[in-house]
Amino acid sequence: MPTKRTIIASLFWKYCERLGTQLTQFVVSIVLARILAPDDFGVVALAMIFIAIANIFVQSGLNTALIQKKETDFLDFSSVFWASLGVSFIAYAVFYAAAPYIADFYGKEALSPVIRVLALSIPIGVPYSIQYAYVVKNMMFRSLFYRSLGAMVPSGIAGIVAALQGAGVWAIVIQQLSISVLNIFIMWFLVPWRPDLKFSFQRLKALFRFGWKLLCSSLLDTLYSNLRGLIIGKVFSPADLAYYNRGDHFPNLVVNNIDNSIQSVMLPSLSAYQDDRPMMKKLMRRSIVTSSFLIIPMMAGLAMLAKPLIIFLLGEKWLPCVPFVQIYCFIYAFRPIHTSNLSAINAMGRSDIFLKLEIIKKIVGLVCLFGGLAIFRSPLGIAYGAVLSTISCIFINAHPNKKMLGYGYFEQLKDIMPSFALSAFMAACLYLFSLIDLHIYLSAAIQIVLGIVLYFSMAKLLHFECLDYLIETIKGFRHGR
Repeated sequence: MPTKRTIIASLFWKYCERLGTQLTQFVVSIVLARILAPDDFGVVALAMIFIAIANIFVQSGLNTALIQKKETDFLDFSSVFWASLGVSFIAYAVFYAAAPYIADFYGKEALSPVIRVLALSIPIGVPYSIQYAYVVKNMMFRSLFYRSLGAMVPSGIAGIVAALQGAGVWAIVIQQLSISVLNIFIMWFLVPWRPDLKFSFQRLKALFRFGWKLLCSSLLDTLYSNLRGLIIGKVFSPADLAYYNRGDHFPNLVVNNIDNSIQSVMLPSLSAYQDDRPMMKKLMRRSIVTSSFLIIPMMAGLAMLAKPLIIFLLGEKWLPCVPFVQIYCFIYAFRPIHTSNLSAINAMGRSDIFLKLEIIKKIVGLVCLFGGLAIFRSPLGIAYGAVLSTISCIFINAHPNKKMLGYGYFEQLKDIMPSFALSAFMAACLYLFSLIDLHIYLSAAIQIVLGIVLYFSMAKLLHFECLDYLIETIKGFRHGR
C-alpha cells in the first residue's frame, strides 16, 4: 500500500513534470503563434484529431489495464508492447492511404502530407506508452519530470527555428514528431523495463478483458471530444478551428497542471485501496476538494483577464478566441468532479460502468452539440453546447459512486460550493476593478495580485479546511512527515 508520503512525493514530481511540460509547450506555442498564421495551426489541429483516434486503437485500453492490475511482471508489459506495435503499423498504413481522401473532404491539399508525416508518431509512440504505464504503475514520477525537460525543450527549439526559416505548418509538425522521438530515447535510460522476445496470449487476453471496455470508452470520448473540431474544420474554416482550439488551450493548460497531476497519482493510490471503500471515499473527497479549491478560482480569474492576456501573449490577430477562453474556463472549473469520479470507478475495476457512462454522456453531448450548432450556427454555438453537456455530465459521472462509495453528486457539489462561491465573489470584485480607466496591462497586473490576495485571505478568514490541509501537507512534506 502506498503511504501518504509516497503519494505526496509522487504528486509533487508529477506536478513538476506537468508544470515543466505545460510551461514549455506554452512558451513554444506563444512564439509559434506570433510567427505563424492561425490557418497553419488549424491544419495541424485537424491532422492531430485523426492521429489521436488512431492512438486509441493502438493502446487499446491495455495501458490502463497494466496500471490497474494488482500484480504485473515484465511478461505483461512485453505482451502489450508487441500487440500495440503490430496494431500501430496497421494504423499507419490505413492513414497513409486515407490521407488524400481526408484532404479532399476538407478541401485542404496541404492536409494530406501533414497527416502522412504526423502519423509516424503512432508506431514511434508505442515504446513510450508502455514505459509511461510502467512509470505510473511504480509511481516513478521523477523520471517523467526529467523526460519532460529533456524532450520538450529541444523539440520546442527545433519548431521555433523551423518557423523562423519559413517552414510554415511544417514547423509545428517538426516539433510534434521530435517530441515523440525524444520521449523514447530519454525514457530508455530512465526506466528499467525493456521489451524482449516474449509474448503471452493468455496474459494479453486477461488484460484485454478489462482494457477492451476502456478502449470503447476512450474511442467514444476521443471521437466525441474531437467531433467539434471535425465539424468546425469542415463547416467553417481551419482558422476558426484554431481560434476554438486556442480558446480551449489556455484553461486546459492551467487545469492539466493541477488536476491531471492529482489524478495520475490517484488511480494507483485508489487501486491499492480498492477493497477498502471508506478509505477510497476519503481519498476521492480529498481529491475533489483540493483540486476544486485550486482550479475554480484560477478559471474565474482567467475568464476575467482573457482579453488582455490574449493581446499580450498572441497579438490582436488572435482576439476571436477570447470568448472561447471564457466559455471553457467555466467548463474546466468542474473538471475535478469528472476526473475523480471516473478514477474511482476505474480503480474498482468497474470498466463496464465506465463504458456505460461514456455511452450515456456521448448521447447527451451529441444532442447538446448539434442543438447549439443549430441554434447559433457558429463555432460559439458548439462551445455553448459543451457547457450544457458538462453540467449534465456532473450528475452522470457521480451517480455510480453514490451507491458504491456512498458519495453522491449532491454531497460532491456541497464539497466544492465554498470554493465556487468564493471564486464568484473574487471574479465580481475583479470585474468592478476593470471598470476603472487604467492601461489594459496595468489593470490586468493589479487584478492578478488582487485576485490572489483576496481569494486566499478570505479562505483563511473563513477557515477553509482545505487551505489548512494544504499548508499542513506542505509543512509535513518539507519536514519528512
